Amino acid sequence: MTQTVFPNLFSAFDLGRYRFRNRIFVTGHMTMMVTGGVPNDQQVAYYKERARGGVGLIVMEAAAVHKTALRGGSVIDASDDACIPGYSLVAEACAEYDCPVIAQLFHPGREMTLAPDGSRQVAYAPSAVPNERFRVMPRALPESLIHEIVSGYGDAARRLENAGLAGTEIVASMGYLPSQFLNPNVNQRCDEYGGNFENRLRFLREVIANIRDKTKNTFLLGVRISIEEMTHDGLDSTVSTKICQALDKDRTLDYLNIIAGSSSDAAGAIHIAPPMVVENAYLAAPAGHLRGLLNTPIFLAGRINQPQDAEAILDRGQADMCGMTRATICDPNMPNKAAAGETDDIRACIACNQACIGHEQVGYPISCIQRPETGRELIYGTLRPAPTSRKIMVVGGGPAGMKASIEASRRGHAVTLYEATRRLGGQALLAQQLPGRAEFGGLISNLEREIESAGVKVQTATLVDIATIEQQQPDAIVLATGALPYRPPLELSDDASVVEGWSVIDGSAQVGASVVIADWRCDWVGLGIAEKLVREGCQVRLCVSGIAAGEFIQPYVRDKWNGILHSLGVKVIPYMRLVGADVGSAYLQHTVSGEISEIGEIDTVVLAQGHIARTELENSLAGYPFEIHVIGDCLAPRTAEEAILEGMKTGHML
Repeated sequence: MTQTVFPNLFSAFDLGRYRFRNRIFVTGHMTMMVTGGVPNDQQVAYYKERARGGVGLIVMEAAAVHKTALRGGSVIDASDDACIPGYSLVAEACAEYDCPVIAQLFHPGREMTLAPDGSRQVAYAPSAVPNERFRVMPRALPESLIHEIVSGYGDAARRLENAGLAGTEIVASMGYLPSQFLNPNVNQRCDEYGGNFENRLRFLREVIANIRDKTKNTFLLGVRISIEEMTHDGLDSTVSTKICQALDKDRTLDYLNIIAGSSSDAAGAIHIAPPMVVENAYLAAPAGHLRGLLNTPIFLAGRINQPQDAEAILDRGQADMCGMTRATICDPNMPNKAAAGETDDIRACIACNQACIGHEQVGYPISCIQRPETGRELIYGTLRPAPTSRKIMVVGGGPAGMKASIEASRRGHAVTLYEATRRLGGQALLAQQLPGRAEFGGLISNLEREIESAGVKVQTATLVDIATIEQQQPDAIVLATGALPYRPPLELSDDASVVEGWSVIDGSAQVGASVVIADWRCDWVGLGIAEKLVREGCQVRLCVSGIAAGEFIQPYVRDKWNGILHSLGVKVIPYMRLVGADVGSAYLQHTVSGEISEIGEIDTVVLAQGHIARTELENSLAGYPFEIHVIGDCLAPRTAEEAILEGMKTGHML
C-alpha cells in the first residue's frame, strides 16, 4: 500500500511561511517533564520521538505567562528568560524531522490548583465568581494587573520566538482566564473589560495585539477555544461561534484550534481528555459547521484516535488539521505507519486515561499503559539486541506475559508463551465485556498483533507445571500467572446468595432482581458491574469502601461513569465494607465509625473484593536452579499498567 490510503491526511498544509508535511498535530498537553520551570532532557526526548514518528506539527504544553499563572505541579514558566534554552532544545530536536513546534501560553485564572509549595495560591479572575471543581474563590483582577498579564503574554511569545519556535497558541479554552473574560456568567465586571460582548472580548483581543506587536509577522499565532464548555455556567456553542466569527473578522490569527469542555466542574472537565465511553471524533460536526462560517483555518481535536477518523474529517471538510495526541502517546510512529499503509501495526489508543493524564494529575510524567516506553524514552527508547539468544518460557498470557514475550523476542530470544486457557488477554477479556468498555479489548488486539510481528511462539490451552519446565529446559522463565478473586473473611449463612464479580461479568453466575455490590477496590469492576446489572433490569446498590465509586481510577473516567450510574438510578453508598450476608440481607460496617448497617430485601451479594496472586507455580519451583522472573498480578495484584510495564522491563533485561 502507499500513502494514497489517506490522501487528505497526508497532504501538506501551508500556514504562514510553514508547510506542515501532513495534517496530524500533537495538541498541547501537560507532560510533567519540567525541571525548575523549564523543559528538561526527558521532555526533549518525548517530543523528539513524536516528531520522528511523523507528525506534521507539535503544539507544546501550556506555559505560564505571569507569576500569577504558576500553579502546583511541573509547569513551564514562560515569564522568565530561563525557559528559552529548553524550548530551543525541543525546537532543534524536532526540526531534525521537519516538524515545526508551537507552544501554548496560559493563565488559569480561577482554575487554580495548589501553589508549587503546596499552599493554596491566590487565584485571579475577571470577577469573584467561584470555581466548583477546585473550590476556589478568586480575587477580582484590578485593571493594572490585567495590563501586566496582557503584557506577559507578549513577552512570553517573544521568548518563544527567540527560542526558535514557529509560533504560539493562546489557551482560551477549558474555562481558563481568556475564557473567563468571554463568559458573561463568570465575567461580571462593569468596566471596559465586562458588560457587553465587545468588552468581554477586549482582554483576548489585547493579548493577541500584544503578541503581534512583540513578534515578527512570520510568527504563527493561534487561539484554542472550546466550542461548547459542557458545564453549568460555561460558554455554549452559540456564544463561542460568535466569538470565533469576531476573531475571524479581525484577521489577526493564523488558526483556531477547536475543542470542548471546561476545567471548572466535573461535567466539563471530562472533555479535557474524553474517556472511551465518549464517541470517537465527536466534535467533527460542530467544527465543520464553524469552518463553513470562517476564513481562518480550523484545527480540531477530541477523541480522534485513528487515521481513518482523521481522514474522514478532512474529507468532509470539517477541519484543516487533526489533533491526535493520545494516539501518538500510545504509538508515536502512528503517522509513519499510516502513511505506509501499515494500519494493522498501529497500536490504537483505547482512551483509558490511566497513565497519560492519569499520571499528570497525580504529579508524575505521562506515559501509556500500552506503551510504557512513553515518557521513559531516555531509558527504554532503544531496544538493544541480546548478547546471546536464549530459550525463554513465559507462563501466563495476560498483558504482562504478552508484553514480556514481545520484548524478549524482539531482542533475539527464542520465546514461547504458554496460556492455560484458550485465549490470550487475562482480565482484559473481562473488562471489555462491560458497558462502554469494549474499546479496552483493543489492548489485547494490539498485543496479539505485536506477538505475531515479533515471532513469539504461542501455546494456548496449556497448563504448565514442573514436568513441562523440566522437559523444555529453558534458560529463563517468566511467571505471569495472574491472580484470582479474593474473598475476605465473611460471616455468611449457608443459604446466602454470594457470587464473584468475575462470574457476573462472564455470565456464569445468575443474580436476582435486587443486588448489593460490595466494592473494595473502588475501580472499574464495581462501576462496570453496577451499570451492567442495572441495564439488565436489576435494582442495584453499590457499596464502596472508599469515599466514592471509582475513587482509584482516573477522575474523568470515574466522573463520567458516576454520572451514568446516577442517571440509571444506582444508589452508591460510600464508606462501607462488607462483613456478612444471609438470606435477603447484607451486613456492612462503616469504615470510620465502625457501625454495622443492614441492607435488606436483596437477592444477591456481588463481590468486587480485589484479587490475590496466583503463586502455585512459583512456590513449586522453589529450590530449582532456574532463572525466574515474576511479574504482573502474580507478583502483586495491581492493574494492566503495572503488568505491561513489568513485562517491558523484564523483556529488556533478559
